[in-house]
Amino acid sequence: MTTIQDIANTLGISKGTVSKALNGASDISETLQKQVLETAVELGYTKLRRQKSEKKKLCIIIENMEYKEIHHFGYEIILGFRQIAEPAGFQVDIIDMNEDIQSSVSYDVFMLQNDYIGAFVLGFTPKDPWMKDFETSRTPAVLYDNYVITNPSIAYVAIDNNEGMELAVSHLKSLGHNKIGYLSHDLKSQIMQVRYNAFFNALRHHDIEENSDYTGCSYYITQCMNQHLPRLLNLGVTGIICSHDLIANAAMIQCQQLGYKVPEDISIIGFDDLPICAYTSPPITTIRQERIQLGKSGYYALDSLMNQVSIGTILLHAKLVVRQSTGEAAKRE
Repeated sequence: MTTIQDIANTLGISKGTVSKALNGASDISETLQKQVLETAVELGYTKLRRQKSEKKKLCIIIENMEYKEIHHFGYEIILGFRQIAEPAGFQVDIIDMNEDIQSSVSYDVFMLQNDYIGAFVLGFTPKDPWMKDFETSRTPAVLYDNYVITNPSIAYVAIDNNEGMELAVSHLKSLGHNKIGYLSHDLKSQIMQVRYNAFFNALRHHDIEENSDYTGCSYYITQCMNQHLPRLLNLGVTGIICSHDLIANAAMIQCQQLGYKVPEDISIIGFDDLPICAYTSPPITTIRQERIQLGKSGYYALDSLMNQVSIGTILLHAKLVVRQSTGEAAKRE
């Protein structure tokens, strides 16, 4: 296994200088420290250092996701992770991430520099620089709603979105809906692509007409409401499934403003079961993500990776929560 002396020999510097650089000593230049860290990662020193470290530190790296308040989507995911990790003896740090940090340092070097032995990664998009790093990184990481193939150091946790869409479409069909629309955020994120494809898979399974004209995808919710929702209503859809609860809530409000009653004229289903769903008017039928369980699963997957058990994917069952935003299909002209 790689030692500090191996790193020193590779760089042609003293063992003491390497040790100082690895521990962030102030008398080592930033350039040299970066060179030492990158060389350590390349030589595979990371694993040895982790085993000798007195601290057992994990981090939750989070971007593009609110988490600080109890009603935020990420709050319970983080809570579930900490409920298992901290009693197991780990210190868990929450790291607010951005693209600037990712562009300035690689994932492996960041983890080595801060003495983290594994990470649970929330809210990343395919364009994030570290998504490329995850393809070859050696430091264990579990990604929520993002998938990287062929790297045994990376795992993926999520709910089964195909199952979720199957439940949503099946529910609408049982109520007599055979003309079902779909509203979504744009398809640049992996999870939005997964849910979009899952929607059409579910339609095929239930022999319901597949028509891309019955879908609308936009980056902005207001654009979805102003451009796509009226078009779907004019095409005569009787039920709409939304990729996210916030879109579902906006769609209900917009339908009501346009003179449609929910669910008498149009049924609407959301996705995620955010806390607001039980308090909208009417309360939203949705697909629930058990977020505390997702957090716990993130820890279990990470623990497996840290023990050289190459977990690939963990999918939790989805659950349909029926409220008052869905009803019998209206007869539309």
